[in-house]
Amino acid sequence: MSSHTTNPDSAHPADETSSHLFDNWFDPIEGAVRDRVRGLIEELIHGELEAVLSRPRYVRGATLSSGPAGEAEAVVGHRHGHRPRSLLGTFGRVEIAMPRARLKTADGRTTEWRSKTLRAYQRRTLAADALIAGAYLAGTNTRRVRRALAALFGGAVGKDTVSRTWRKVKGDWDAWNVRPLADEPIVRLILDGTVVRVRLDRKATAISLLVVLGVRADGQKVLLAIKSMGGESAEAWRSVLDDLVRRGLRRPEFLIVDGAAGLDKAIAAIWDGVPVQRCTVHKHRNLLAHAPERLHEEITADYSDMIYAQTCEEIEARRKAFIRKWRIKHHAVADSLEEAGERLFAFTRLPPCQWRSLRTNAIERLHEEFKRRIKTQTVLPSADTAAMLFWALLASGQISMRKVDGWQTLTTQPIDQPIDLAA
Repeated sequence: MSSHTTNPDSAHPADETSSHLFDNWFDPIEGAVRDRVRGLIEELIHGELEAVLSRPRYVRGATLSSGPAGEAEAVVGHRHGHRPRSLLGTFGRVEIAMPRARLKTADGRTTEWRSKTLRAYQRRTLAADALIAGAYLAGTNTRRVRRALAALFGGAVGKDTVSRTWRKVKGDWDAWNVRPLADEPIVRLILDGTVVRVRLDRKATAISLLVVLGVRADGQKVLLAIKSMGGESAEAWRSVLDDLVRRGLRRPEFLIVDGAAGLDKAIAAIWDGVPVQRCTVHKHRNLLAHAPERLHEEITADYSDMIYAQTCEEIEARRKAFIRKWRIKHHAVADSLEEAGERLFAFTRLPPCQWRSLRTNAIERLHEEFKRRIKTQTVLPSADTAAMLFWALLASGQISMRKVDGWQTLTTQPIDQPIDLAA
């Protein structure tokens, strides 16, 4: 009886079979640059110290030169050796000899000199931190960053390093949350909530993030707020909107919402009378939820013909036809459409060149991009982390927002002539 083994063929040595792709891709240019990095960094730090002590290395004596009146300039301290420091940059990890010095103080004592070029306890350059954070924001989770950046950093980056680097972003996040908004020329608001999974009490829990986008007078969309308030109740939305008003946000001229009851109540309490557009995508989902799956394709076709009609007259006619048809065929669908009222067609009160950006909620696209980037995470560590990650994706440029369609006509006021809702 023959036997089979899984031993490697003797014709292929072990060191050849264990090689990996890119292992032999030596770049002499990269090698030469990295060999000179250590000397360059040390020269920068020595130059900084020379400026502080007012004398170069190895120069002895209490003075270096005379001042304008012939009086000597006093030396303010002295060097006393070096200490090893390890620094990680885009050039990889390098070991440097950090100069030490003692500086005289006003009371006659001395204190340890601290470099401003390489701060105390700094182990990575700012460019390295930005690269690590950028890889994380691009959708690479903390455990995969080591493999993703191993070639650049020599395997020196682990998931703990990524976590520490990410926590540095929190300072900018905290400042962004309290920035004044009085100078923001906001003319339109887009409000919606998105659901993400986070870890609460060691369990994966779905929470809602409340998102507010603003549209400036030049048509550029900008993120104004993103908060985890535990849900989308009227109280939660009221807290978010009150904070925006408190920071100076002016009364908007137009609102686009998802149709949540809590948000409607909060808006009525703060900005009653502002024209409101109900997101047509959300209403489409509502219609499908009220009908069996076999009717979904037909409902979608009729709804699209109505919403994407070219003129107000066509929209009115197709809405009436939709109501008459579905009141007979499936009454719940007709009732759901009538529930939205004139808010579903508020976009018709503005120039047609704006209709595309008014009919749908621009936050929906952001939600898709956000969830595409966090799918490797499965569950985020906390609600605060989820909100901060959403903001960082926009602040870092990983996700960009273009101007709204028809922005040249944003100064046009809505006409006071809603479409006829009679069936």
